[in-house]
Amino acid sequence: MKKDLPVCPVEVTLMLISDKWKVLILRDLMGGTKRFGELKKSIGNITQKVLTANLRSMEESGLLTRTVYAEVPPRVEYTLTEVGYSLKIVTDAMIKWGTEYKEKLEK
Repeated sequence: MKKDLPVCPVEVTLMLISDKWKVLILRDLMGGTKRFGELKKSIGNITQKVLTANLRSMEESGLLTRTVYAEVPPRVEYTLTEVGYSLKIVTDAMIKWGTEYKEKLEK
């Protein structure tokens, strides 16, 4: 993945995970390898086309790997790469902030 990256590190991060679906895909894959159907079910209101496009983009960026098994029916699994797992600190911070924000609103 050799691209012209922005100078700003925040912009680089946003370039990779700015789509809400990508963050939810990251969240779900932090727990381990998942199949396409499992991701679609756990993410919820996402179309197959949008999920496929986001998974391909994340694979292109080096955030996840796609493994196809030669079976009938074909089995495809997605796993975060080391780079993808390195975003755990970002997703953990989002979980912490979101939890605290919800608690403040409930008071």
